[in-house]
Amino acid sequence: MTTKRLVERFVKYVKIPSASKEGVEDRFPSTPEQLELARILVKDLLEMGLSDATVDEHGYVFATLPGTNPKAPVIGFIAHMDTSPASPGENVKPVFHENYQGGDIVLPAGTNPVLHEKDNPELKNYTGDTVITTDGTTLLGADDKAGIAEILEAAQRLKDDGRPRPDIRIGFTPDEEVGNGTAHFDIKKFGVKYAYTLDGSSAAEVEDETFCADSATVTITGADVHPGYAKGKMINAVRIAARFIELLPPGLCPEYTEGREGYLHPMSFTGDVTKTSINFIVRDFALDGLKEKEKFLSDSALFLMREYPGSKIEVQLKESYRNMKYDLDKDPVVVEMAMKAVKNLGLTPKLTSIRGGTDGSRLSAMGLLTPNIGGGGKNFHSLKEWIAVGEMEKCTKLIMELAWLWGKKA
Repeated sequence: MTTKRLVERFVKYVKIPSASKEGVEDRFPSTPEQLELARILVKDLLEMGLSDATVDEHGYVFATLPGTNPKAPVIGFIAHMDTSPASPGENVKPVFHENYQGGDIVLPAGTNPVLHEKDNPELKNYTGDTVITTDGTTLLGADDKAGIAEILEAAQRLKDDGRPRPDIRIGFTPDEEVGNGTAHFDIKKFGVKYAYTLDGSSAAEVEDETFCADSATVTITGADVHPGYAKGKMINAVRIAARFIELLPPGLCPEYTEGREGYLHPMSFTGDVTKTSINFIVRDFALDGLKEKEKFLSDSALFLMREYPGSKIEVQLKESYRNMKYDLDKDPVVVEMAMKAVKNLGLTPKLTSIRGGTDGSRLSAMGLLTPNIGGGGKNFHSLKEWIAVGEMEKCTKLIMELAWLWGKKA
């Protein structure tokens, strides 16, 4: 019954479109659909008996599940409400592949309607399970609506259980996918020192490390004249921009990196002969590595200004987030408790890193220590996103195990 309720919650939430949108500066959250989901979540939390559930003016949903051990430290569980704008997120049609027996999974629609087992080796771990996909025309939204459903289901089960547990704070954030999930997060109001985001993959994985991340804008100013009379006069900013990108060695590009390797990624290219801009994201697990890559951008600018006399190339940097490990290592108990909870479930815990970021990156830097634990989804941001029901159940039980572990601490 409880697994059925968990799946029903998940399906309900993925059918509610809530994609965020890049580049929106005149409102927060970036899309009104996220506020609609926030209001639905508040209603569901209130119906569960969490009487303080609210959504604030920025779209953050907070609620409390009262504990049974007042001496235990309050802990938090956080998931984000928005889905990625990288793939269509409206009219999501979940498809259930029951008693999966291996092999490729055919999606009923879409232009590339096969989930190949060779490209998804984790599928072999779910033989006999129910695998949920979409019809192939949208993403699924398991990132991070699986986390939302699991937090609510765990709260419901904990509410009906009498074992000692701390007060549990629940937080659902908007705009995580566009890098603004903590922009208006009220740490003081949330009122905890330790929390967990449910934004990862398998229940066995605990992620205590993210990239250090910055963005960079390279602005190239040239000089335009009539092309028929351009000899010796025109300085073509478009050509210089193309040359700038050409200087990037393959080893610094994301499509050639893996593991703990960082990268420089040109995201967009706009402009004309007079002025052209290239937007980069810069990633590395270490601050030193991040600075080396940013120096490469500055050195490239100086080199090209010598190659194209009269041009002007400026590099502007903006901090995005930092590796949360720098903060988590100062007080490792929050990670240690997660590893112990995974082991108590009979799983082999795996401490790993994220080749990306989560709300926990900034929250940890703000003083709320927040490693990432599994939500169960696979192929995030993709039309071939999928999740197994059994993994969702494990992630739900992980939340409960963490609550009971923290409930024993004074």
